[in-house]
Order: sequence, then C-alpha cells, then structure tokens
Amino acid sequence: MSVYDLLVAPFMDYGFMRRALVACLCLALGAAPIGMFLSMRRMSLMGDALSHAVLPGAAIGYLVAGSLSLTAMGIGGLIAGLSVALLAGVVSRMTVLQEDASFASFYLISLAAGVLIVSLRGSNIDLLHVLFGTILAIDNDALMLIGTITSLTLVALAVIYRPLVIDCFDPGFLRAVGGRGPLIHGLFMLMVVLNLVASFQALGTLMAVGLMMLPAAIAQLWARTLPAMLAISVVTAFVSGYAGLIASYHLELASGPTIIVAAAIIYAVSLVAAPSGLMSRYIRRPHLAN
Repeated sequence: MSVYDLLVAPFMDYGFMRRALVACLCLALGAAPIGMFLSMRRMSLMGDALSHAVLPGAAIGYLVAGSLSLTAMGIGGLIAGLSVALLAGVVSRMTVLQEDASFASFYLISLAAGVLIVSLRGSNIDLLHVLFGTILAIDNDALMLIGTITSLTLVALAVIYRPLVIDCFDPGFLRAVGGRGPLIHGLFMLMVVLNLVASFQALGTLMAVGLMMLPAAIAQLWARTLPAMLAISVVTAFVSGYAGLIASYHLELASGPTIIVAAAIIYAVSLVAAPSGLMSRYIRRPHLAN
C-alpha cells in the first residue's frame, strides 16, 4: 500500500470522509481554543458536565424528528445546554451550593433523563449513536451548523479576547476596571455550550469534550505562553481528528472513539517527552545560564 492510498485516498474517494475531516477541522478551530480557556479558568470538569447536559435536548430532538437528524438534535442540545448552564448559575447564587456542585447535580439528572428519553422509542443502536457520535454520518446541514458555530466562536473570541484573558488570571482586576466580568463569563459559557453542541454532532455526548480538553492539556505541556498554547491545541485537535479517521477507516474501528484515542496517544507521548513532562525531571539543565 502506497502513502497515497494510506493517507490521502480515503478522503479523495469518499464524500463522507471529506465531510468528517472538515468537521474535525472546524472542531479544532473552535472547540480547542475554548478548551484552552476552560483549562486556564480551572473549569475542565464543568465542561464535561455541560457536555452531558445537552443529552436530554438531543434526545427530544431525536423523538421530534423521528430519526437521527443531527440538525434537530443539535438545536435541542443547544437549548438544553443553555438551560442547564443558566439553572446551575441561578442555583449557585440562591443557595449554599457552589457552581461546580450545581453542575454536577444537573449533569447526573441530564444524563439519566436523556438515556430514558432515547430508550422510550429508540433502539440500542440509536442510543449508541447519541452517546458515542456519528461523525461519518454528518450531512451537509450538520456540517453547515458546525461551521457556523466555529465561525461565531472565532469572531467572539477575537472580540472578547483581552477581557477573557484577564478574567482567567485576575477576575478581581477586571471588575475593578469596569470590565463587565459577568457579561464576559456569560458569553464564554454560551460559546462553551455552542461548541459542545458542535462536538456532539461528531463525537456524541460522552466524548464531546474530548477535543476540547485533551488538546488543552497537551498544549500546556509543550508551551508556556497563551498564544502558543492556543496554536498547539488547535494543531493537536486537527491531527488527532485526521489520525483517528485514517485509523478508523483502515482498521474498521468506531471513528469517534478512535479520534479520542489518537489524542490520548499524543497526550501520553507529551507526558513523557514535552518540556514540562516527566523526562524534564531527569534532564540536567544549566542553572541561570545566560
């Protein structure tokens, strides 16, 4: 088998592979930077909770459409995710519960409710598609939705980049200079939910956060400045998507989990070989060298 047959031919021969690759590129450009900011704000597990929160809405969209319509399920997931984010914020402000505890509670409720809703009229195959994604089944409408969410995310990040960075490191200073911290936080949570809906289209609710958080963790091992981390996270997410699609095609594996496994392999290598990885502990470096 030639290099062309191994690495290029699947995308040249099959339209569904091309759509899946474009979806991975969109997720890399939109979801990976959001994951980087989630990590910097110490909200990684909150992103995981929100990824499960979209499940009831996606399940209702599935029932309304009567099939695995990614557009209907995406709209339902968006409504459910935003509702859970708002409810968790309200509960944390009106009770003694912290926001992370509120998200954890709604995460469990949403996951159970979503599985029950799908099981009412769907089969086990449908449930697996909802939980683990159908990236190879993405149609043009779903790809347009993912591309639109990515475009909105990039524009929003460009507009609120500086106050968002300040809010990550010193939210008290942002409030002191009238930076509208609550508004920035609200817009950021909206972008998180939107990108989780886009990721849900490809990877399902159980792994939607995968291309957010794994590339972010990898980037922090290789870089020390935020722009470099953002660039590395985007590249890592796309390489993981490409490698996962190639491996799933040739080895006949499930595409969504294979993409996450590819990211996990890069993460494992980074843990050992990156400048901030394990090997750096055993490499002697000159102290205060000019």
